Amino acid sequence: MTKQQRMDHLENEIRQNDICPDLAAQAKHLVMGDGNLDADIVFIGEAPGEAEDIEGLPFIGKSGKLLNKMLGEVGLQRTDVYITNIVKYRPPDNRDPTVKEKAAFLPYLIEQLEIIDPRVIATLGRHSMEYFLPRVTIGDIHGQPQAITLGEAQNAKEVTLMPLYHPAAALFNGSLMQTLRDDFAKVPPLVTQQRTLLKRG
Repeated sequence: MTKQQRMDHLENEIRQNDICPDLAAQAKHLVMGDGNLDADIVFIGEAPGEAEDIEGLPFIGKSGKLLNKMLGEVGLQRTDVYITNIVKYRPPDNRDPTVKEKAAFLPYLIEQLEIIDPRVIATLGRHSMEYFLPRVTIGDIHGQPQAITLGEAQNAKEVTLMPLYHPAAALFNGSLMQTLRDDFAKVPPLVTQQRTLLKRG
């Protein structure tokens, strides 16, 4: 199967397995993701908001516009990367996703990453960061790349994870805007570093 066929199959699995039925019942769309399935960089947020639920695409509201701006500042477009969330349905009133909801969707996020096979994962906010880096706070670790392992046994692969503040945090607290911009600028060079390491290996 092609990557797109695998992603479509994954989306059907979420529907067939009735993941988070309470969320599904009040959502307009299952928001899987958007972008390049061969991307070197995957951005992961927490859950769709109102605009995302209406359109069926991640990060297209105010936070998405800021994300697009940040991408442009580092020479990237949405078509260069892949953007998704841990939770694929909008929580009511844009509340934070619960631990149970994140756990229910986590296997599907991991399979998305296996399909795309990125070199760099950039988490947007603490909800997506906490799975990969438990027991740390984003205020302590943002902008500091971390080596993590995806997959198990023979299929294990080391990738670079970059914890970033969520764009919504910078919109809410203007003092974080420059921090987010500075951290964002560190993401593209990580791809080059990964390629160099692979060549050496």
